[in-house]
Amino acid sequence: MFIFVSMQNRSIGIFDSGVGGTSIFKEIHQLLPNESLIYLADSANAPYGTKSKEDIIRLSIKNTELLIKMKCKLIVVACNTATTNAISHLRAHYHLPFIGIEPAIKPAALQSQSKSIGILATKGTLSSELFHATTNLYSQNINVVEQTGTGIVELIENGALHSPELKTLLKSYMQPMIDAQIDYLVLGCTHYPYLIPILKTILPENVTIIDSGLAVAKQTEAVLTMHNLKNNASNSPEILFYTNGKTDVITQLTEAKYPVKFLDF
Repeated sequence: MFIFVSMQNRSIGIFDSGVGGTSIFKEIHQLLPNESLIYLADSANAPYGTKSKEDIIRLSIKNTELLIKMKCKLIVVACNTATTNAISHLRAHYHLPFIGIEPAIKPAALQSQSKSIGILATKGTLSSELFHATTNLYSQNINVVEQTGTGIVELIENGALHSPELKTLLKSYMQPMIDAQIDYLVLGCTHYPYLIPILKTILPENVTIIDSGLAVAKQTEAVLTMHNLKNNASNSPEILFYTNGKTDVITQLTEAKYPVKFLDF
């Protein structure tokens, strides 16, 4: 009984190629306020989207093993590129639950009235087998405009979220989608929800922007419940952020609510 309770009290681990997964952290923390959370930002190796599958798997293993050392009970792979390229390997080699993230193609394709949707994602996600399988499954009779978000992650990681350079970049990426009359834009990187206020100034009002944050939080809750790992105690959770990059960028994105520590990993 003691082991069972201690497992419930352990932290949920979250890792991303940088600060983008903080968008997922916020959704999980809001839905599961009693859960302690440990977040790893592998900013020193960002972006993952330009790396080979072998490198993405290697980095995902590194992050996973650190979170296991920190006694995490479940790991959220808060990175679309790491999910699509590495999560099957992680699930095959480690005996704890993993939650992954995929672009929300299904709801966009099913709900589109114009039969034209846009997907903004990293090269690593767009070229992955899992992405292609999902797209082929749900995009019959749908025009899918794919756009690689080259340069976006780097700008966000460097604290340039509100820079003119980023807005100019987004305008160039959105124009082919506007021309194709998309009515849904799927965000395929956890950094990208931070772009939503800017995207709304660029896209027509009828375009619905979809990210996976809430769906990931709900899936996390479901898996915790399934494995009897959910912490129902009304205690004060421990929230820890670690980064091997700039601490000030995470501090800004989380509104300085939590301490952020530099860790060389």
